[in-house]
Amino acid sequence: MSKLPGIKLFDLTDRTAIITGGSKGLGLAMAEGIASAGGNVFIVSRTQSECDEAAEKIKSNYGVGAKGFAADVTSQAETEAMAAACLNEFGGIDILINSAGINIRGAIDELSLADFNKVMEINVTGTWLTSRAVTPHMKSKKKGKIINLASTLGLVGLANRTPYTASKGAIVNMTKALALELAPFNINVNAICPGPFLTEMNEPIKDTEEGKKFIVGATALERWGELSEIQGVGMFLSSDAANYMVGTCLLVDGGWVAK
Repeated sequence: MSKLPGIKLFDLTDRTAIITGGSKGLGLAMAEGIASAGGNVFIVSRTQSECDEAAEKIKSNYGVGAKGFAADVTSQAETEAMAAACLNEFGGIDILINSAGINIRGAIDELSLADFNKVMEINVTGTWLTSRAVTPHMKSKKKGKIINLASTLGLVGLANRTPYTASKGAIVNMTKALALELAPFNINVNAICPGPFLTEMNEPIKDTEEGKKFIVGATALERWGELSEIQGVGMFLSSDAANYMVGTCLLVDGGWVAK
């Protein structure tokens, strides 16, 4: 087997990652994973104080460059400003992790059109706009990684989740289409499909019968995922170890889909 001398497959030193939704939950966990591998992180959410707090925590704990930036991912102007600010701060954009997202639960006849549109706008349009914002830079240097946060619910269904499942199914296919479009520029586009992690988004159903039976009880491990358990796959897809992965959707779900 041939080896490439001097290459550390999982080393992200001197690389810069934009993480949307990066001030909390899975986004923050993945930002910390990137930082632990030596990468600089550009934390994006709608609240500047939360971005700054997360960036300072990462800078203190890992000794890497970290910067917070407030932006609404549904705004083309703000996502373009996000990319420009990251380039100004760090001189490059090597990785984009699209983690910003929301979930509005409910029966279809109880949800409003505004509910549906809000989920689609943040989860789908937001991912498209941020990917669009970083693409010119990645194309120019013919290298980059874009990682979308889909979901197991982009692959299988669950009652009372029509907006969320529709949005995450869209992310799965957007990932595949964008991966084919950008592969000629040596830009790898892949997705992560998390199962039930105990994020702030899922706290409301933690102790409900639905949460116990149809969420945690449906996993092979019969527990919620810990936030740190998303870090490895985020680091992997960001690194040279994933250079031959294009349009892949990796499940991190405690065996929910397998079961």
